[in-house]
Formats: sequence, C-alpha cells, structure tokens
Amino acid sequence: MATRKVTLSLDAAAWSFAEQAAERAGMSPSAWISRAARREAVRTGCAPVPDPAAAAAAEEAELAAAEELMRAQG
Repeated sequence: MATRKVTLSLDAAAWSFAEQAAERAGMSPSAWISRAARREAVRTGCAPVPDPAAAAAAEEAELAAAEELMRAQG
C-alpha cells in the first residue's frame, strides 16, 4: 500500500496510547495509527477516495482490451 508522509499533532495521552498499542501489536506507531484511522473511518461510514491515476490506468486498460477484442473479431 502506498504511503504518504504527513505531520499530525496528537495530545500526549493519544500518543502514549498509540505507542503502547503499536508495541503490543508488533508494529510501528505510524502503521498502527494508519490502521486505526482506516477502521474508524469505515466504522463511521467513510469510503476511500478513488485514486484518479489508478482510475485512468484502469480505463485505458479496459479501452485497450476492447480494441483488441474488436481487432480479433475483424
């Protein structure tokens, strides 16, 4: 999964909880916070925003496949 470097501000207690939970899970605090954010977002009904570059690549691949099928059919 692609990552993006960001700067966040957390209160001392939140950071302490994240560090402890990450250590117990055997992961970095960044990975744990990322997983926790995804879980909370999904729990509250959010969905990921589609990646425009990935959507464009998929559309191009679909178009190429359709053109290839048309060529094969004559």
